Formats: sequence, C-alpha cells, structure tokens
Amino acid sequence: MYLTKEKKTELFENHGRLKQKEDTGSAESQISLFTFRINHLTNHLKQHKKDYSTRLGLLKLVGKRRRLLDYLHKRDIERYRAILAELNLRK
Repeated sequence: MYLTKEKKTELFENHGRLKQKEDTGSAESQISLFTFRINHLTNHLKQHKKDYSTRLGLLKLVGKRRRLLDYLHKRDIERYRAILAELNLRK
C-alpha cells in the first residue's frame, strides 16, 4: 500500500499541531494526510486518464481539505498561514 503506518506517523510528527505521532485529530494533521493522498491520486491520474472513479474520490478529498482549511481560517489565522507555508498550498 502506498501509505504505511510509519508514513502516517511521520506525517503527524512533521505537520501536526503538537508535533507528536499521537496527534492524529488536529486539523493540521488531517490536512497533511489529505495532501499526501491528493498528491498520490494526482500522479495516478496522470497515467490513467480515464479512471473516473478515482477522479471522483480525488475531488471529494480536495473538498474535505478545503473545508478543514476554511475551519482553520475562521478559528486561528496563524495556524492557517503556517500550514499553507509548510505544505506549499495556494490560498
């Protein structure tokens, strides 16, 4: 599988709010996990252009990430700006 348990804990340690491997529920951790999955699906769709079910899943993930980013923008603008800078996301 493309996302192992070790890779998940690494994502949570590097991008989570508390910078711990147990920090799975923070918005930053979830956004980093969604970003990793979005990048993987984007690369998959570059090779398999007619895989429409994967494209639908990709669009759902982008929507979930957008909602989490909107939540962070409303709650704490500094955390929002920090996660955008860490993951190199556009506004």
